[in-house]
Amino acid sequence: MSGKKITKSLVWLLMGLLVLGLGGFGITNLSGTIRSVGSVGDADIDVNEYYRSLQNDIRAIEAETRTPLSFAQAQSFGVPERTLSRLVSVAALDHETTQLGISIGDTNLRNEILQIQQFQGLDGNFDREAYAFSLDQIGMNETRFEDSIREETARTFVQAAIMSGVNTSQVYTDTLLTYWGEQRDLTWAILGRNDLTGGLPVPTDAELSEYHQENAETYTAPELKDISYAWLSPSMIIDTIEVDEAMLREAYDDRTAEFQRPERRLVERLVFPDTATAEAALAQTTSGATTFEMLVTDRGLDLADVDLGDVTETDLGAASAGVFAAEAGQIAGPFETGLGPALFRINAILSAQSTTFEDATPLLRDELAMDRARRIIDAQINNTDDLLAGGATIEDLAKETEMQLGSIEWHRDISDGIAAYEVFRTSAEGLTEADYPDVIQLEDGSIFAMRLNGIKPPALRPLDEVREQVTDGWRAQTIVNLLREQAQSQLNKLDAGSTFEELGLTPITAADLTRRGFQPETPTEFIETVFDMTLGKSTILNGNGRIFILQLNNVSPPDSEDTDLVQLEEFIKNQAASDMSQDLFQLFADDVRSRVGITLNQEALNAVHANFQ
Repeated sequence: MSGKKITKSLVWLLMGLLVLGLGGFGITNLSGTIRSVGSVGDADIDVNEYYRSLQNDIRAIEAETRTPLSFAQAQSFGVPERTLSRLVSVAALDHETTQLGISIGDTNLRNEILQIQQFQGLDGNFDREAYAFSLDQIGMNETRFEDSIREETARTFVQAAIMSGVNTSQVYTDTLLTYWGEQRDLTWAILGRNDLTGGLPVPTDAELSEYHQENAETYTAPELKDISYAWLSPSMIIDTIEVDEAMLREAYDDRTAEFQRPERRLVERLVFPDTATAEAALAQTTSGATTFEMLVTDRGLDLADVDLGDVTETDLGAASAGVFAAEAGQIAGPFETGLGPALFRINAILSAQSTTFEDATPLLRDELAMDRARRIIDAQINNTDDLLAGGATIEDLAKETEMQLGSIEWHRDISDGIAAYEVFRTSAEGLTEADYPDVIQLEDGSIFAMRLNGIKPPALRPLDEVREQVTDGWRAQTIVNLLREQAQSQLNKLDAGSTFEELGLTPITAADLTRRGFQPETPTEFIETVFDMTLGKSTILNGNGRIFILQLNNVSPPDSEDTDLVQLEEFIKNQAASDMSQDLFQLFADDVRSRVGITLNQEALNAVHANFQ
């Protein structure tokens, strides 16, 4: 049974490639004189399989980044190498399955193919013409496809044998649970500028200059990309678009339900098996013996189960008149419904709303004009692309079209103007001086084209430019240094047994802290510092212009009733077992490759890569 399930899942995996082919993605059949890009032992790495896998890997990155990826960029990211490495591991497994004589039988293979929906006709039965056509779309013949299913199934049996049955050591699990679940009790106090016993000195130019240099990373401007762009957004041309009254009238009529809203009520409905039971329940609520909420709970329901939301008078059938005659907060009924007699609680009354055509006109005009502007811009994309292809520059676009010229010194932290668009930021991130301008569409229907003029490397801002920030930084650091010197004697007294109160410190306490915890208004390294401390000892933690005096009071084991730890234990076991299984499989594949050897055909690889350039 398990073997059957494995085979079925792998068939669908293979069919994922088939779907891509049927989706019109243009998978190329590279079958010519070159059959493979390499081999591991007796197993070949099919040239078409490498092409399809590489194409899918590139498209996966494009889908994630929502940016076209050139093959040169893919090479710089190491995509071909990763694709080939994965297929080498598959080929190593194919070699080993052949040596072991593992194969799926003809009957099982036939049954799997007959069940694949893409190969079935309108009557639900296997259609040989659909079978042949589908395989042709992905550059495979019947023999190769059937061999692929046989190979994939055999690989899975071997892989399952290697990776199954791996268990996690309880010692390993307990060690990690102790790390994450150990609890600590802590007392601390915060000292700031007002706690200094002496004044804060005024910094000299030399001290500011030294601080500026020592903290150069803080005051260094990021890498800047000098980008010129031509941009056209709907808002730029909306004022030039006229919308006639006929269009406005039609839009208003189409949205009558939005502009003419009848009175509505927020209603809850509780259905009873008979009228007598409903009347008795109503009498109990009237006398105060029970509440509507208690009636709902007694029926084993939640308020969400009886909430009808906002309803109009036409929504409730025979109950409408009674419900709409009741006041807000009233329980009305019982009234007959399609489910039986019911009580209705009216939670609020929403008055009828009527928006005249004249009042709705400004809104409708803006929406129609904006939609028209988007369509106008969309129609200009091909023409703009043609201009760029003909050698037009970014500046030429601004002269010959309605696009506006702009420039920006872009870095990752800029999000104003055109940089507010995620598509622009992603495109700017990958922009190089070798890139040729093309038209890119933004989320709101805008279009732009851009050119990288140059890159300004990161540079330390001059002191005079950031003097105010440097001065603030110097003061904060100086306060911390002076407070640490001042607090050292208090720290020694705490370790000797004095309390925070005896030292004039205002204590803050926390119990049962774990490494998974968080303390608000503390430095990011607060928890890490706490778990590096020794029981009964104190330490000082720097903050921004203040210090934290910490004393560790107690260390206790994990709470065995902590539900988060129960879930964490299961996660640790599963993750560790999965990691070990993957390691075992990788060791097996590496062993096969080292024993039988790898041969790569660089000419074939180059031929495949040429199809992407």
